[in-house]
Amino acid sequence: MEAILETKQLSKFFYDPVEFQALKNVDLQIPKGQFASIMGSSGSGKSTLLYVLSTLDTQYKGHLFLDGEDLSLKSKNDLAEIRNEKIGFVFQFHYLLPEFTVLENVMLPALKLAKLDQKQIEENAMSKLKMLGLEDQALKKANKLSGGQQQRAAIARALINEPKIIFGDEPTGNLDSKNADIVFEILKELKEKYNQTILIVTHDNNFANKTDRIIRLHDGEVVN
Repeated sequence: MEAILETKQLSKFFYDPVEFQALKNVDLQIPKGQFASIMGSSGSGKSTLLYVLSTLDTQYKGHLFLDGEDLSLKSKNDLAEIRNEKIGFVFQFHYLLPEFTVLENVMLPALKLAKLDQKQIEENAMSKLKMLGLEDQALKKANKLSGGQQQRAAIARALINEPKIIFGDEPTGNLDSKNADIVFEILKELKEKYNQTILIVTHDNNFANKTDRIIRLHDGEVVN
């Protein structure tokens, strides 16, 4: 199966206050359309791995491939463009801009990418909100939504540029169990209906056990 994301001998060091190896020769392949979770105890390197894989951290050794391209050779400007075009993010906190409407928040990454005109971007954003059951909230200010609705709006924003992969850092960590289940079902549907590749860091065993694959980290190494 074609790998959308791959690492070869990926290592990450921190040097302050002393040298510490956070990731140790990680070899990983994420096939297109896989819904995978990353688990491990606190300090195992989960978030560090996610930030390197998603190009938010570029200080690493080894190779990182996304959609067949070796990202370790790219400039920061190139990476910013790749990140906007090919990567979607869903974090524990939704990071919606409170003074903007839900629709405007969802449109932002596409406006930044500037590949379509504003009318087309607005139509695409509305279709994503409809997919997530939020079309009736589109013109509300983002801070007027409930926590579960805000996280669904954040998923719509992550999808707006049709990314190759969605990364999530504890996307259900701030939600009650009912809303956490809703978010999981949305992600599962994206994988099943649209063959979306999804990689989520989570502490939630219940969430991880329902994904296609669990990648376990221990002291910076993949142990399964």
